[in-house]
Amino acid sequence: MTRSSLRTEEVVSMTVTGQDTNTRRDADTGTDADVDTDADAARAIGGLADERASVRLRAALAIGSAPDPRYVGPLVERCATEPEFFVRDMLTWALNRHPVTLTLPALLHELRSERPQARSQALHTLSKIGDPQAWPAITRALLTDPDDEVARSAWRAAVVLVPEGEEPVLATVLATQLGRGGHETQLSLSRALVALGEPMVAALLPARTAADPAVRAHALATEKLLRDPDTGFAFAIEEAKRVVALGGSGQEGH
Repeated sequence: MTRSSLRTEEVVSMTVTGQDTNTRRDADTGTDADVDTDADAARAIGGLADERASVRLRAALAIGSAPDPRYVGPLVERCATEPEFFVRDMLTWALNRHPVTLTLPALLHELRSERPQARSQALHTLSKIGDPQAWPAITRALLTDPDDEVARSAWRAAVVLVPEGEEPVLATVLATQLGRGGHETQLSLSRALVALGEPMVAALLPARTAADPAVRAHALATEKLLRDPDTGFAFAIEEAKRVVALGGSGQEGH
């Protein structure tokens, strides 16, 4: 027998023995089980703040695998400061494993945070949860937030949560953001508008004749994506810029 296999057997034996002991104690008082559970929860919550990203990731995975109301607050709090994307994604997954009755109030509260990442991650998580109760909290202020990451998250959440019949109103607000930001921001906005379908066409009309050529080009590229989904955004925006530069409105042939 190798040392590795011996250690494994010893660990299994010790675990089983410990579980048997805890089971007997649980039957008597339940105190030891409560202490163990509290210790596990404290250890998992502490792991969320570890300086090592791998430890934080494992802590979020463990929490999501064994949901507990005590975890919701620390998970939401960590979302606001976690620097690593893949850990934030696991935090969102862990929150999604908890009841909406616990997560929704905490996430809605974060939408009023002064920290952009707190707002952005709360919006991202709400889009994953998909509960329609969150829709009233997707305000115009969030959809036009000066922070690009917050605005992008708000656009994605809005498209998921918008009630049937409200698409034209949402499209009108989103269209006010055309021409904003760099490539990724403009791509996110175009995707959100295209996801709304035909209701967004009327919302684009004012932008197609806007004084700002960047706004006009973005509107043309977005409509191109609606009409031809296989067109890449990079190609669509460059083609739209050429049309605008030549003085066209893109309405020819419509």
